[in-house]
Formats: sequence, structure tokens, C-alpha cells
Amino acid sequence: MMSLMVHLKSVANLRGKGDRIAKVTFRGLSFYSHVAANCEEVAHFNETFRWPIASSLDGGEMLEVQVYNYSKVFTNRLVGTFCMVLQKVAEEGQLELTDTLLDDNNTSINTSVTIEIRYQSMDGTVGMWRNGELLDVPDDRDGVFSFETESLLSGQSHGSGASAGRSLQGSIATFRKAARGVSSVMKLGKIKSSKDDPRKGDEPAVLDMVDLDRRAMRLAGMLEPDAISLASVTAVTTNISNKRSKPDIKMEPSSGRPVDYQINVTIVEARQLIGLNMDPVVCVEIGEEKKYTSMKESTNCPYYNEYFVFDFHVPPDVMFDKIIKLSVIHSKNLLRSGTLVGTFKMDVGTVYSQPEHQFYHKWAILSDPDDITAGCKGYLKCDIAVVGKGDNIKTPHKANETDEDDIEGNLLLPEGFPAERQWARFYVKIHRAEGLPKMNTNIMANVKKALIGENRDLVDPYVQVHFSGQRGKTSVQKSSYEPIWNEQVIFTELFPPLCKRMKVQIRDSDKVNDVAIGTHFIDLRKISNDGDKGFLPTLGPAWVNMYGSTRQYTLMDEHQDLNDGLGEGVSFRARLLLSIAVEILDTTSPEIISSTDVQVESVSNISESATGKMEEFFLFGAFLEATMIDRKIGDKSTTFEITIGNYGNQIDGTSKPSLSKKKKKDGESEEEENELIQNSSDEEAEEEGDLVSVSSTPLMRPVITDRNYFHLPYFEKKPCVYIRSWWQDQRRRFYNSNIMDKIADKLEEGLNDVQEIIKTEKAFPERRLRGVLEELSIGCSRFVNLANKDINQAGRTKLDRERLKSCMREMDNMGQQAKQMRTQVKKNIVKEKLKLVQNFLQRLRFLADEPQHSIPDVFVWMMSNNKRIAYARIPSKDILYSVMDEETGKDCGKVKAVFLKLPGKKGFGQAGWTVQAKLELYLWLGLNKHKKEFLSGLPNGFEEVKVAKAGPSLHSTPPVSLVYDMKQVFQLRAHMYQARSLFAADNSGLSDPFARVFFSTHSQVTEILSETLCPTWDQLLVFDNVELFGEASELRDDPPIIVVEIYDQDTVGKAEFIGRTFAKPTIKMCDEHYGPPRFPPQLEYYQIYRGNCTAGELLAAFELLQIPFDGEEIRRALIAVHNFAVPQIKIGQGGTADLPPLEGPTDSERGPIVPVPLGIRPVLSRYRIEVLFWGLRDLKRINLAQVDRPRVDIECAGRGVQSALIQNYKKNPNFSTLVKWFEVDLPENELLHPPLNIRVVDCRAFGRNTLVGSHAVTCLRRFIYCAPDKSSNNWGSAAKLMNGYMVLTNGGTQPRFSPSVSSRTFSHSTGDIIVNLEPEPAVRKMDTFVKLDATSDAVVKVDMIEEESDKEKKKKKKKKKGVEEEEEPDESLLDWWSKYFASIETLKETLRAQEEAQAEAEEREDLEIAIEAAGSRTKDKFKKSSKDKRKGHALDGAEIRTTKAKVDELLVYNKELETEYGNFEDWLHTFNLYRGKAGDDDEHAQDDDRIVGRFKGSLCMYKLPLSEEITRDAGFDPNMGMFQSIPHNDPINVLVRVYVVRATDLHPADINGKADPYIVIKLGKTEVKDKENYISKQLNPVFGKSFDIEATFPMKSMLTVSVYDWDLVGTDDLIGETKIDLENRFYSKYRATCGISSSYSVHGYNVWRDPLKPSQILAKLCKEGKIDPPQYGPGGKVKVAKRIFIGPTVMEDENGLKKQTEEHLALTVLNHWEEVPRVGCRLVPEHVETRPLLNPDKPGIEQGRIEMWVDMFPMDMPAPGPAIDISPRKPKSFELRVIIWNTDDVILEDDAFLTGEKMSDIYVRGWLKGQQEDRQDTDVHYHSLTGEGNFNWRFVFPFDYLMAEEKIVISKKESMFSWDETEYKIPPRLTLQVWDADHFSADDFLGAIELDLNRFPRGAKTSKQCSIDMIRNEQALPAISIFKQKRVKGWWPFVARDENDEMELTGKVEAELHLVTAEEAEKSPVGLGRNEPDPLEKPNRPDTTFLWFLSPLKAIRYLVCNRYKWLIIKIVSALLLLVMLGLFLYSMPGYLVKKLLGA
Repeated sequence: MMSLMVHLKSVANLRGKGDRIAKVTFRGLSFYSHVAANCEEVAHFNETFRWPIASSLDGGEMLEVQVYNYSKVFTNRLVGTFCMVLQKVAEEGQLELTDTLLDDNNTSINTSVTIEIRYQSMDGTVGMWRNGELLDVPDDRDGVFSFETESLLSGQSHGSGASAGRSLQGSIATFRKAARGVSSVMKLGKIKSSKDDPRKGDEPAVLDMVDLDRRAMRLAGMLEPDAISLASVTAVTTNISNKRSKPDIKMEPSSGRPVDYQINVTIVEARQLIGLNMDPVVCVEIGEEKKYTSMKESTNCPYYNEYFVFDFHVPPDVMFDKIIKLSVIHSKNLLRSGTLVGTFKMDVGTVYSQPEHQFYHKWAILSDPDDITAGCKGYLKCDIAVVGKGDNIKTPHKANETDEDDIEGNLLLPEGFPAERQWARFYVKIHRAEGLPKMNTNIMANVKKALIGENRDLVDPYVQVHFSGQRGKTSVQKSSYEPIWNEQVIFTELFPPLCKRMKVQIRDSDKVNDVAIGTHFIDLRKISNDGDKGFLPTLGPAWVNMYGSTRQYTLMDEHQDLNDGLGEGVSFRARLLLSIAVEILDTTSPEIISSTDVQVESVSNISESATGKMEEFFLFGAFLEATMIDRKIGDKSTTFEITIGNYGNQIDGTSKPSLSKKKKKDGESEEEENELIQNSSDEEAEEEGDLVSVSSTPLMRPVITDRNYFHLPYFEKKPCVYIRSWWQDQRRRFYNSNIMDKIADKLEEGLNDVQEIIKTEKAFPERRLRGVLEELSIGCSRFVNLANKDINQAGRTKLDRERLKSCMREMDNMGQQAKQMRTQVKKNIVKEKLKLVQNFLQRLRFLADEPQHSIPDVFVWMMSNNKRIAYARIPSKDILYSVMDEETGKDCGKVKAVFLKLPGKKGFGQAGWTVQAKLELYLWLGLNKHKKEFLSGLPNGFEEVKVAKAGPSLHSTPPVSLVYDMKQVFQLRAHMYQARSLFAADNSGLSDPFARVFFSTHSQVTEILSETLCPTWDQLLVFDNVELFGEASELRDDPPIIVVEIYDQDTVGKAEFIGRTFAKPTIKMCDEHYGPPRFPPQLEYYQIYRGNCTAGELLAAFELLQIPFDGEEIRRALIAVHNFAVPQIKIGQGGTADLPPLEGPTDSERGPIVPVPLGIRPVLSRYRIEVLFWGLRDLKRINLAQVDRPRVDIECAGRGVQSALIQNYKKNPNFSTLVKWFEVDLPENELLHPPLNIRVVDCRAFGRNTLVGSHAVTCLRRFIYCAPDKSSNNWGSAAKLMNGYMVLTNGGTQPRFSPSVSSRTFSHSTGDIIVNLEPEPAVRKMDTFVKLDATSDAVVKVDMIEEESDKEKKKKKKKKKGVEEEEEPDESLLDWWSKYFASIETLKETLRAQEEAQAEAEEREDLEIAIEAAGSRTKDKFKKSSKDKRKGHALDGAEIRTTKAKVDELLVYNKELETEYGNFEDWLHTFNLYRGKAGDDDEHAQDDDRIVGRFKGSLCMYKLPLSEEITRDAGFDPNMGMFQSIPHNDPINVLVRVYVVRATDLHPADINGKADPYIVIKLGKTEVKDKENYISKQLNPVFGKSFDIEATFPMKSMLTVSVYDWDLVGTDDLIGETKIDLENRFYSKYRATCGISSSYSVHGYNVWRDPLKPSQILAKLCKEGKIDPPQYGPGGKVKVAKRIFIGPTVMEDENGLKKQTEEHLALTVLNHWEEVPRVGCRLVPEHVETRPLLNPDKPGIEQGRIEMWVDMFPMDMPAPGPAIDISPRKPKSFELRVIIWNTDDVILEDDAFLTGEKMSDIYVRGWLKGQQEDRQDTDVHYHSLTGEGNFNWRFVFPFDYLMAEEKIVISKKESMFSWDETEYKIPPRLTLQVWDADHFSADDFLGAIELDLNRFPRGAKTSKQCSIDMIRNEQALPAISIFKQKRVKGWWPFVARDENDEMELTGKVEAELHLVTAEEAEKSPVGLGRNEPDPLEKPNRPDTTFLWFLSPLKAIRYLVCNRYKWLIIKIVSALLLLVMLGLFLYSMPGYLVKKLLGA
């Protein structure tokens, strides 16, 4: 093995002091030396590099050594280059020399390099030449280097010995592409510096095509299979590119198009509403629409159960941003709006992202937006579902909601949200904006300028922010293109918010109406992280870029929507500097503002540098090709313009950034300038300043390519553009995104490969997946290393830091998990793991999306006539350059095929699919100082053409065009074989397709094949002399793409576009051999897209063959170009090998069309296809004429067969001849099988045939017949079709969907299997059916009563309290509904069990991963704990079981029966016939309208010859071929019995939000309307009806069950309908005629419905299946086909007499029929199916569901019994008598009149149905001073009650105007309230208690024991039911809420509840109050209780006598004293005088 060794000794005469590094390149592979640190004159390297080489050294090859000044931060600066031709080395084998280096300008400099070169054959110890792949081995100083195979492919190298310990310093090879062939010799011209950097890690080796194939060949032979992950093999073939990037195939913008949505909201009830005695109403508001529930009086826990539907037709983005707002309003009426209690908000997107797009029965926490300190205002229970088109909503069963209402556990919040959300402030700071467009016409401005002389900016901007239904806006800055606001908008909202996006919009204020200038959405999930190390939402300060319509101002902007954020913006509008912060509020602090209104405040300015340092960026673009220009614009001169922000925009850029920004001269930028000057040569710096941007290509007239497209003649001269722009340097954000994007791209490509491998059933998908995971984990660790570097940089925001931390954590975690999973990937679980890896992919894409922008996107516009025509938008991060390869954008410095599209709405639909132009575009964006790299990725072989300008420094300006002097000539061969499943473009439902192939500037067309959707063109298109520019080798690795467009030819007008696909050709250079493994190329399927929808697949192969040239010619050309002679040029071996010959057209009929050559077209085998023709159904009229004599033509690969003609379609639409066959040659490879076409034609008079409709069977694999394996003892091994469809050789076999035992093997095929059916407590199963995993002599016990455990949950609940033993249900009380409700409980339990099991499995998997990560220590612990857990589960199950009543059950399917049994297509398939153009709505949703009928039949295909065994079977009918024992298709009369149980969630049809539904049943011409029994104002009606219809199959076999809405006036509206194909059910071997019940009885609720008894059915099945009849043995055994079943043999008749019977045994066998070998299958059990109701006006959106089932009885059998009675249960009448004896401790509310004492005038009010309906009050106990009241008062409440549903039924008129009464069902809750009576003002509410009559706490014995805890801990206390107890007496507390929303005790009541039935009430009536009959005695009240104004004397006596006696006595005596004193004073003077004068 040969190798070349270079010993690099030293470099001398260096200038200055610094770190040096050298790079040595040979044959395109570079190695780096280590860094020589701090060397001055001489750098000693002393390193040896080795290249293992395959082909001997050629004298013309070159070695290149480059020496750099190494820098950690900046790009390494090149000192000089040394190049030598290795001619001498090749001759002598060894050479030592010292030579000088050349600098950039090819002038020699002083510095010299000393090297030694050896070339010798070695024994392979040094280099590794492995599997034909040239690997670059890092130099390691020990000379030994070991690889590990796995990692070798993923590009990770393990050094051994010393080098393993060394850091990255030089010892890691950079795996670069091996460039081969002529090219590597000729790179002489100017030597370009390469962008490699020594710090690079190992990037995965990109393999060469040749090596790849050699490698693939070796793979097959040598290596053991697991050593090499196929990863590298498949990954590389998909995109080898290093100079080209992948084009995006989906063209049409999907986002802006409106779609139908329906939002269903059910408001069930509210609880714990805060407030006293309120009358609550719930308002549901979505966007602008509001709907209200009815009002419930005087209750804190109203029950509504009202259903609302909102319909929308808007784009998805708009829909998901709408806010759903639920608010509870107190006492709203017509006159006033009421007061708000509390609200709850969430956006529609949150609901849509839930599983099943819905919340079901969840409690919303209400909060008051005006008082955020208040806390929870109550709970609202609701269901919310968002239904898009085609979503079907799985609602859990709505039979009886008796769930314990665990509010905390069922909150209306997404997973992982905390139950207690806190209030938070969201601060959105708006700083300033730049680059706004003008938003006014110039006329006004000019007038102003003329008058006032001032020139103003023509825009008055302000910013508006929307968040969770609120909006705030800043002030308006008058006329400013660069407004500065410095304001902040503050929102107060609960955190985390249930609103995902915040919308920030710049608007232009205008006198008429304000318009949006640009909109930006901020996704809160991207700017926060909810993990435990997460962070609150934060953003910026950062610039966000806004895009929208084009910038020229027009009054009516046709793209205004784009400015509002709908659809993809087509132009830069402005950028806005903003920041966001969130602060969680401490609601307890006093100074908090409690309202949530939006506030706006001003904030301080932020510094210029806060958003990063301004840097000059350089954008370069080269247009290598412009083809496929639409012909509308093809005749005018065209130019292309590239813009970034407003730079480069010549027409409407207007506001240029001010110059000061470009040249700031503060300190920081001064240094930066100097750095630049040192780094570049001096002249370059002088001339940087005046480099003018060139942003558009010169005008050019397009040239015609073909009928549809033009191209621009850019042949060897390619125009270039370049733009200088200034932005904040935030490249790091892009870099991190790019690294993640690249990892994600690689992952996606790998996953696609794995899926492809699985789909095409190739070997070892698990290996490829392991490779993918390996790549992922390496990528993740690489990210962590790279991203770690940038910790401190100017302008980094908090979000940057936090995001980096969390991304690194996530990536690290992901890498670990990937590593972990890699070890677990096994073949059988590939698919599950694939799902998990897809989650990784979504996670990666989410992380990679950077929320803070910096550089705006780049737009490419095609302009014609100075008008903008079409555009492409290229994210700037994709073309951003970095010195690190991983960080570079994926399209940077690469040629990308860019398709231009029309802007905005013009791009929807037809116009959006046609390409406006296809560009091959090269783009490069980077810092100006990296500018020298900008040409490095272009295809080589060009000369630059500069702008002619004086001065010597021309080399540093970018070129304005490139001239290619290297031209390669190729021949392209397009092998167009066939297409399938094309889009139907004509009215006939077919197309006339042809394909047009574009390559470079050439195009060719295939022939037109008429009337087919699956054309087989089989045509080779040859493009001669295709000229491609650039080096051959590069073209070889990276050919341009081929575009194939498929059109439908129309006789008039131009061809209509069907779809488009892209392909890459396989390339053969002229020195390569044309032969395996690469040639001839294989046919491949290419997906055809039409807009975003798939429109078929193309099977084709493409090869590009180089046309050989004369060597001398090339040499002359080179001398001419380079002006110096090259010593010797070789063109590689076999330079003149000619092209492989073309086979001439052998097919004379097809003229000059060349077919696809033999090596490429598939190998064919002879197949026979048998067709079963059964009949045609539902054919619609064609051109207004009815179809009368139809015929079916079957065609496949040019051969076919015609059915017999149906003579009279009306009389009998079935065919007379059932089976026909034809033989055809089909490819061996099943994936390449052509489709089979079914066409129905109507044969009219005079030999005219009219096409009725057609159907293409694209996948024939499911009809391939596999012979039965006679040797195996597998029971289910009868003949079967590939994926489980039957061919009835004696009945066929097990279908794939039934959970049966088809695949269990039995050890002895002779032994009998015993199946025992004694009911015993079986272990809980998830399937209802037994699984036998025993050998044949085992006895398998099967639980007869399916899943006995989970019946009637409610009983279980009562049991929990362990009150009394469960009684056996009384047979006479049970009816069909008991069975139904029991079954629904079972359904709920099974669903719950499945969910639990799934959750447990996921948990286990997570734990396993965690455990493996933690090591095995913990495994045992875990196992133990999970065992304990399981034991716990089992015990629970056992406890439950004991409490269940025995009720026979049926199966309730929560879907259609068809989905459970594969559409009953076990042998009869239904093919829809289509006609008419396909609709262009998403994914052809309109296909249903195109169905014009159905063909019933089947196919069976097999390779010839067929083994004889099959035909030798007894009773084989050769006429029926493979379709043996098929029933005859003569007409048959059938009695159809349709049972309709009920409908749920109907779409409201009336204005009041309700509907009045009734049933209509149609079958053929028969129609049954049940109009008179409509159910008033119900959206969940219970019908409970059965209908009998007689029908004749096949004439009428499609049953339609519709629900209509009854209207008093006008026609009734259809709500929804469902269609059932009865014929398939009738003939199916699953026996869907009449479901088999689980037990047999001849009377009672479970009576046997079928006219045949089980034993008769069994005998019939055995006969049909050709097996021995059942043998009934003694002891309850029966033997069928060697299996023994055991069951009971006794049954009771009506009179209770027991008698012997075999029916139970027979039924046992029928219930386990799927276990019978060969013929067994699961028979349809007794069931109820749930079918969605659909309305043709609202396609794809469910309008409700209907529960029903159908029985069918052939009329030639004995007649069936009467239909079972399923009429709705009538509610039972009860009377509840409540005696209010006393109250105590009632709070005293009033002050006494006169005396001011505290007292209350107490009375008690009670009601059962509603305050309006039946409230009753006691009399008033006046003047209670202690809170005690005595009443002895009786309330009597009669009510109707449904036991099963636990609901009270009320019928009442909804309003005065109602036509009829509406039935309501409400829970039985007795409300008692205590009030204080006031005479003049309203009475005061004191307290209340609500008792649920089914579950309420037992009353306390005495008043003392009665406390508020009876309410608080209601769940914990034992509960009783009045329906069980009948009579209860005790004390209960009254409660109310105080100001702080705390519950407080406001009194106690002693009451007695007595429940009697209506009959008992009639026998012993009682009076209301204290009246007769049975009067209560008067209460013994204190004599203080009276009314003062009724008996004033009594009042005075009371006042005088009782209370104020002593006071009065004291007052009187005091008065007497006073009088005496007065008299004394009065008479004193007189007496004195008398005394003194002695009178």
C-alpha cells in the first residue's frame, strides 16, 4: 500500500513575534500542524504528515504548504504559501528542500520553509486505506493510530497512546472532501486561502461516490453486520453536496389561507362562587363573539350543562391567537350588565395543543381582573374542544357523570402548570424603531413643502401590543422614519399565562384609519423556560425585524394582510428595539395596584451599545443561472435585486440609516478600525471607504426555453451583486442556531432514511437508526463544546445567557439520551424508538429558532419595468459565514436553487404553483473583515470582472461578474418510466398527463398519454450538449438539480399544471467505467408536490454523462487562460471512453420515442390477476342521463379484462359472472408494481361508451396471495392476502385487526384444547378476549362475563363508605338501559385502564433510561417497588370486584363498527369511483364530492405457475379461482331493524343555541321520518327508538340515519347524517347481521334477539367452514375442530323452571370463535356503536355523534321476535318532605328599634328544582335575640327523578314565547337558606347549605355537635343518600362567606328529610306548613316574637313590663324628686319673706 509522507521541519525569517501554524495540503486533503507558540524568527514544527494513497503518484500533482499567524479570536492571517509539483518526488521517491513562500499576490517573500518528502509503498501500518475510502488520519507522534469502526464513520477519531491525552492542538484531522480528478492539478491561478481553522473538531467525513459504492460492495461481504452503521452509506447518497444546498420542494405559503374551525364549549356547572346569594350567568367569549348561559337564581353553585358552538373561517395563526374568555356575571338582566364575579382566559392554541385538541370536564379557576389581591373567585366546570377540518374528537362517554368532583385534580390547565398561578407584570419596553417605510402620498408632502418649506417624514408611527385579550399602545411620534418612544406597556396577567403569543405591531396613525406597518409575534415559550433551572420570560433589549408588503406606498395595499402578520412578509418594513421583562407580584404587599388594566409609562433611554457593537457586513451574491422564467414576464427586460434590510433597495428603500452610524469614531470602533488595517494590506484599507454597493443585476432580455418558460442567457458570464450594510454584531445567536439546525437537518435526513428503509422493507433499519443516534449524540456534545466559548460579548442580553445555558443543558441531555437509546434499539422496536427520535427533532427545531433577531432576512426580487414581480426570502442566518464550519449557515457559500414566487395572496392556489423563475444563486454574508472568503464556495474555474476603476488596488473590490473559462459538456438521460396517483385535472376525473423535464437551460417533454392518472411513459429523453460551467470534479459531486413538471394536456387553452418534483442525476465522468454498482442507475420514486399537497409519485432515473474531450484541446485552452504552460496534463485513465450506446427505437408504432433501456427498466415476471366482480352501487347520472348498462374495465400494465355487462342497472346492479382473470407481466420488485385501474363505462345505444368514473388501486401488495404453509402447526395459516385480507379458500383466515390468537403456535397439533368457561375472578385484561398461550393439552380458563370487574361505578362509590351490603339486583327492575349503563361504566374503566397502562409503560421506559444512566445498582430496587405497585393494583381490583352487581353487558364502541372490523372488507372490497376535477383545497378534502358511485369486488394476484396443492382441495371450483365458497350475489330480501339510542353534542341549529332534533332513516327509496316525536331544545337527546324497514339487497343497501332539527316555520334543517353500507355487513364473515350477546336467556331484559339459536348458528358456521359439526359431550363440554369448550348446561325459563340446554355451550364457542383454527374469526358481539354525524355543508367537521346499532334478518329465515324495548326510562315520581324544626346560633343582623339590641327576624327558605320553580318559605320567627328560631314547618317538594342518571327531570317552557316545554335534567340538590326579614328594605341573606340528595353528610345529633367542618371536610365524612335512607333527621350548618372570602358559620338548622314515592304520598298525604292533613303543632316561641306595628299595646306592654321596668321606676322617682325640689325652690322666697316680715 502506497503513501506520501511530508516531514515539515521549520519555517525561518518570519517577521514579528507571535504564534504560528502551518497547513499542508495534498490531493485536496489538509492537515494542520500544532501551534508553534511565541516564536520570533524561526518556528520549529518538526511534524510528519502521511497520506495513504490509492493511485500511484502522478508527476503533475501538487503539494501546498501554507503558513499562518495563529490567532485565537480572529481568522488566522496567511503569511505565505509554498507550492510544488511532485514530479521529482514521483521519480526519485525522496526529496529535501528549503524554499521561499509566496504571498497573496504571488510575489515571493523572505520567509522560507524546510521540508522533506518521501513517497514509498508501505505495509499499511501508518495509513489506513479502508473500504475504498480515503480517510485523513491525524498525524500522531507515535506513528500508530487506531480507529473504532463505528466512530470512524461518524467522524470521531480516537487517538491511542500519547496523542489520546493531547488537546485539540493539531492532532485532530479535519475531514475534508477528497477532490479528485483533473481539477486538483489545475488550481494554479491565484492561490485562494482556505477557510479551514485548526481549532475545528472532526466533522464527519463526506464520502466520495465511488468510494461509497466500493464500500457498499465490501459491506455486503466482509464486515460483520453490526460493525458499520449504514448511516454513512445512506446519508451521503441523499446529499453529497458541499457546494450546493438542497432546494425546498413545497412551494405554496400555507399559513395565510383561511380554514374552517369549530369550537365547542360546554359549561357544566360552577362551584364555590364568591358572593352572597347571587344569580350567576356565564358568558363565553371567543374573539369578538359572546354567548351567555341562562341565569340561575340565588345559588353559589349553579348547574347549567349548556353547550355552545362557535364557527370560524380564518387562517390558523389568527385562530390560535384568539382568546377564549369565560366569565361569571352576577345578576345580569336586560337593563343592566351585572357585576363581574371572575374570569378565566386562555388562547385557542393552548386548547388545540392538548391531546385530542380538547379539555374535558375540567375546572377553570376564576379570578377577578380588577382585584388581583383577592385570590380565587370560584370554579367553573367546562369542556372546551377545538375542531379543525378532519379532526375527530374522541369524547369520553357521556352517560352518567358521577365522578367525584375532585376540583384540584382536574383544573383547566395544561400538563405541568402549577395549580396556583400567581399574578405577574409583563413589561414590554418599546425603545425606538428604524427604517420605517413612507405611509403617505408625496402629493401632500410636496404641497406642504411648497407652503412651509419644510420636508417631513411621511409616517406617524406608534406601537400597539396585544397580549391575552388586552392591548396597550405607546404615544404617536409625528412624522418620523426613526421614531424614539422609550415607553413601556405593562400588562398584569396570571403567570404562567395561558396565552402563548404576544403581538407587537407598529401602526401608522392616520386621521381616517390607522394601518399596520409591520407585525411581530413573540412566542413566550421561546423566551422562557419552565424547567427547574428555567427562567421567566425575558427578551432584549434587542431589535426585532418586521416584514410585510412591499415598501412603495399605495392607497389600497393589496398585501396589507402581510403587514398584519398573516402570511410570509415579502419585504423588510422596519425594525423595532424592544425588551420584555416579567415580575411576579407579591399580592400581599400593600402598595400593589390591584387592577389589571394596561398601563403605559416612560422609561429611560438605553445606550447605543446595549444591543451589540455596530459592524460592517458584506453580502455577496452571484447569479449562476436564471431559468424557468414565467412567460407572462418573459418578453420584457428583467433584472434581479437583492436587499438586506433597506440596504440595496433602490426603488422604495427611502430612509437610509444616517451616516453617523456607519462611521462612529468613539474609542471602541477606533480600535476596531486599526485592527482592520493591520489585518489587511494597506491599500485595502484606503479603499474600503468608497466601495459602492451594487445590488441588482444588469437588465437583460430573457430567451425562450419552451412554450411555458424563458431563461436569461447567463452562459459563461455570471452577474454578481454585493452590498455593504451595518448591523449590530449578534452573530453568535445565529451561530448557535446554525449548529442546532445542522444537527437537526442531519437527524431529519437520517430519520427519513430509516423510514424509507422500513417502507421499502430493506434490511437493518435498526442499524441506520443507531447511526442516526450516534450522529445526534456526537452533534450534541459538539454543540456543548462550541457554544461554551462565547460567554462575554457586547450586547448580550439576559435571554442570550439563559438560552445558552438551557440549550446547553437540553443538548447535553439529548446527547445522553441518544447514546442511551442507541444501545436499546432492537429490530422489533425500531418504530417506537423512531417516534421518540422524532420528538428530539421537534425539540431541536424549537431550540434552534432564535427569538431575538439581529440581521434581517435577505430578499431576492425579480423586477421588470421597475415593478416587483416575484420574490424569494432567504433567512440571513442560512448564509452567514463563520470561521467555524459548524456555525456557518447551511447555504453560505453554496449554490442554491431558489424558486421565486408571487407575493402575498397572489401566491395562493394556481398562481402559487407555477414557478415564476428558478435561480441558481450563490450567496455569502459575513463581516467585512472576513470578506476575502466570499468567493471560496463558488464552482471553480472563473475569472473575476471588476468595475473599471483607476488605481492599482483592483483586487480587493468584489467582482461585478464572473467569467467561467472552464466548460464541461454533458449528455443528460432522463429515464421517465411511469407516474402514479396523479391529480385529476379533467372533468372526467382523469388527466392527460405529460412530463416536462428541465435541466439548466434545456427542456424536453414526454409524450401525452390520454385519460389516465397512472401513465407509463417508458420513455428516454436525451439532452445533448448540456454545457455546465466549473470544474468537472465539482460538478461530479454536485450536479445542478433537475426539475420535472407534470402537466395535463387540454385540447383548448394551455396545459394545466399538475405538480412538480426535483431530482439529482447520477454522474459519470469520462474517465469512469459505465457499470455496476452505480450504473445503470436504479429507478426511484420521487414525490410530486402541487403547492403543499402531494399530487402523486414519479418513477424515474436520471444520469448525466460527460462527453469526452480531446486532451490537447484542454491543454491549449489552459495555456490560453493562464498564460503559462503546464508541464503535463493527464485526463485520468481511459480519457476517451465513449458514452454507453443508446438502443434505437425498436417499437415501430411509437415512432421515434426511445424506451427506457433494459438495464434500467425493472425485471418482469408473469402474474395472474383474478378479479371478483360483485356489483356497482349508487351510480350518479352522467350528463343528466341515468346509467343503465354499465360495465367495468380492469386494466393493469397494458393488459386487462372486462366484466359482464349489467343489462338493467335499476333492476339488478350485480354482475352475472363473478370471477374473471388475466395474465400480465409485472416487475419482480413489488414496490414498482404499476397501479391497477378500474373504470366503469356506460354502454349506450349505437355503440357509444361513456366513462362513468374510475378508481386507481395504487397498492396491489395487499391483494397478493400467499399459499398456506402446510407444514406449520400454526392454526391461522390458511391462505391469506399479504396484510391480512382473506381469500376464501375454505373460509380464509384471521384478519389483522382482531385481537385474536392467529399467531400462537401449539406444540401438539393433534391434542385437544380445553377452554373452560366458569366465571371466576379473572385478572384485569385490556382486551375483552382471551389470549391462549398454552400448549394444546392445557385447560385455559376464560372469563365468561366479559370484564366483570368494572360495572356500575356509582355502586362502588357508595360502597367505599362501607355502609351496607350490596343487594343482588332484582331481575324485574333491570331493563335494557341497566345493561347499557353498566357497559358504559366498563368502557370508561377500560379506557382508563389503557391510559394507566400506557402511562405506566412510558414511566417504566423513562425509569429504565434513567436507571441505565445511573448504573445497575438501582435496578433491583426499582423492580421491587414496581412489583409492590402492581400488587397494590391487583388488590384494588379485587376489592372493586366484590361490589359489582351481575348485569349482562353489551359492548359499547366509541367509534363506528367498521373501524373495528376493517370496514367489513374481509372478502368484499368497496372501491370509490371518481369523476370530475380534484379540488385544490388542502389534501384534496373535496374528494367526497367527486365520488360518482362504488364498485364492489375484490382482487387476487399471484405469480405463475401456482402450486398444485391448492387446486387439489376437495370441492375446489375452478371457475371461482381463489375466491372459493363465496355466497351468491342474487337479490335477497332482508328485514333491517335500526335501533337509535341517543345523540350527543349536536351542533345547535336554532338562534337560541339549541336544537329540536328528530330522526330520519332512509334506505333506498324508503324513508321513515319521526317528526312528531321531536325532542324540544336538546343537544343531547335520548331517542330510544327502533325502526323496521324491509329492503332488497343489492338494490338498496346504503342506510342513512340523519338527525334533523324541527322548525315551526320554514323547512327543517339537517344537523348531521351517517351512512352505513349494510351489504358489506350482511355478507361479512364476522356475522354483523345480529350481534352475539354474552349470555343466552329466553326472557327478561337480556332476551336472545336472533331468530336462530346459538346451536343453529354454530352448526351453520361449521358447515360453511367445512369442519366437523360440534360434538356435545357430557359434563358441559363441546368439541369443535379439536378444541374443547366448557360451559354451563342449565337454563331457567320464564317460570323459573330449570331445564337442560346446549345453547350456553354453543354460545360459548361463538364468543370464542376466533380460537377455532383456520376458519375462526371474531364474531360481532352484541353492541352499541357511536357514529359521527356529518353535514355536507361543513365537510370534515363532526356535527355530533349518534349511538345506535343495526340488526338484519334474511326474510327466508324464521321471523325474528319483536324488537327489544329501548324507549327512554320514564322518570319516577317522588315527594320530598322537609320539616324545619328549629334553628340555632343564627347570626344577629339587625339592631332593635328603640333599644338598639342585636336581633334577627329569622325565616328559612328552601327549594329543590330552582328558586323560581318551587321555593317555599317558613313563617318568620321575630325578634330572636339568641339566634334561636322555632318553626315546626313542613316543605313539600314533588319531583320526577331518573335513578340511573341521578338527575331530576323538569319540563317547563323556556319563556313566554316558547312553543313547547323543554326538558331539563338537573342534579338533585336541596338548598336551604336562612334569611333575616326586613319590612321596608330587601331581606338580608344570612347563610345557606346545599345537600346533594345522593351524597350528603349525616346530620349532627345535637346543635353543639354541628360545626362548619361538616361542610369543609365533606369528602372525608361518611355520606348518605336519601334514596337509600328514606328518612333522616339532624342538625346541619348554614354557611356564608365573609369579606375575605373565608367560609364562616352563620347558623344551624334542625331538619328532617323524608322521601316518599308518589303512590305512598297519595296514600298518606301531608299539609304544607302546619296545615292539615297531619298538621304539625305550633312552635313554642317566647312571647317576644311578634310584630310591633300589628299589636302596639302588646309592644308597649312588652317594653314597659319586661325590659324597662326598673328604669321606668328610677325615672319616675327621680322626676318626683325634681318636682319636689322645684316646688321647694319656687315657694321658698315667699315663705322666707313671710317669715322675715312675720306676716
